[in-house]
Amino acid sequence: MTDTAPEYAGPRRILSGIQASGALHLGNYLGALKRFTALQDQGAPCFLFVADLHAITVWQDPAVLTAQTREIAAAYIASGLDPAKSTIFPQSAVRAHSELAWILNCVARLGWLDRMTQFKEKSGKHKERASVGLYTYPVLQAADILLYKATEVPVGEDQKQHLELTRDIAAKFNTDFNAPGFFPPPEPLIQGPATRVMSLRDGAAKMSKSDPSDQSRINLTDDADTIAAKIRKSKTDMGVMPDPGESLDDRPEVRNLIAIYAALSDTTRDAVTAQFAGQGFGAFKPALADLAVAALAPVTAEMRRLMEDPAEIDRVLRDGAERATAIADPVVDEVKRIVGFWRG
Repeated sequence: MTDTAPEYAGPRRILSGIQASGALHLGNYLGALKRFTALQDQGAPCFLFVADLHAITVWQDPAVLTAQTREIAAAYIASGLDPAKSTIFPQSAVRAHSELAWILNCVARLGWLDRMTQFKEKSGKHKERASVGLYTYPVLQAADILLYKATEVPVGEDQKQHLELTRDIAAKFNTDFNAPGFFPPPEPLIQGPATRVMSLRDGAAKMSKSDPSDQSRINLTDDADTIAAKIRKSKTDMGVMPDPGESLDDRPEVRNLIAIYAALSDTTRDAVTAQFAGQGFGAFKPALADLAVAALAPVTAEMRRLMEDPAEIDRVLRDGAERATAIADPVVDEVKRIVGFWRG
């Protein structure tokens, strides 16, 4: 009988971040912000950062990057996150993120990064022109998570591979340096009917701030008329609303709109189809538009109020960075001791 390594025995912590590039949209709200607020309200200790270090893996206009950092912080708060309960901060304001990332770069293996599909998708046919940061940013993601010894990470389906990499890095560090149980193996939190919101113009493509068509997404800064118009014009098909349990594999746009309705109304997809089964989209789309406007209007209004008062946002970010640093610095200090760096 062999001895097993002791399990991580630290506190429960939840961590996630949103990249500071481009306007936030409905996919960010349903897939991240709304879920963060629910976790906070359940009493979970949440660390939520603006991923500005990740943003610069591709070139960013410095002034725009600053503005987008504030905008994401405003979206966190407007969505219901309480800075007194959840730690909200800019990633770059906590130096330990970059410091731990370098150490973990030396733990991660090249073969592991070669398997990361997102680099292949983002770099395209000319990967030699991509930044080194774009290739290694999954290791920075691992540092983001392990720095706070996060036990749970809300992720979309497209990020599960990166979380598996984080678990591999944590296990290898613990083994290589004979530090069993030092880093926890973070678990994914994948929940809800709209964890991956798709484009309003193409049900096979994720809703994205980089899509050149503004009609493909609902921005969190859109007004009520714009939201309603985009939903009315959203792509469907010539059919009617499906029955509960009916397969929608060949109707991706319809499946997406049903998932959005379910997420906004905190119900299930089957409940939505039961309500609208057999009806045309002339009945369903106006109901979805009303629901989306009702859900997003308060968020949009509060975001605009906050963006007009950058000093308030900056105060939240400074306070969050101080609280995050107070937790992150001792972890990096302990990592340095474990690795064998000179401590003086």
